[in-house]
Amino acid sequence: MPTTFTAPLAPFHLAFPVNDLAEARKFYGELLGCSEGRSSPEWIDFNFYGHQIVAHLAPSEAGASQRNAVDGHGVPVRHFGVVLSMDEWNTAADRLRAAGVQFVIEPYIRFKGEVGEQATMFFTDPSGNAVEMKAFANIDMLFAK
Repeated sequence: MPTTFTAPLAPFHLAFPVNDLAEARKFYGELLGCSEGRSSPEWIDFNFYGHQIVAHLAPSEAGASQRNAVDGHGVPVRHFGVVLSMDEWNTAADRLRAAGVQFVIEPYIRFKGEVGEQATMFFTDPSGNAVEMKAFANIDMLFAK
């Protein structure tokens, strides 16, 4: 199995619980711009930057997670996200701010001047699932120690 970043990456698949499919459709489809794939009364597939994420109706499993300290912030332990280009990240941050999204961690540069310096932001969907969007000025730093 490769230990370094290579392109193109294989798409990942992630299934996660939500309280309400209509809210998930609005959040992931309309706000984040994820096109919708297959769906049923119990789930919806979304194209999350080329990756397949699936919102499953499971209200008893949705909700907040524990947080751990990273760079002086409480990072939600259970989260998923995407690594964008810096331009895409800035565009996403602007769109989320304009929509009035309340951030768990406001957009900022983490580990500034250190190995692994990255732009990051965390926010939650209407069901409390934490989403991270990050970007590196130099993508070679993605797995740097």
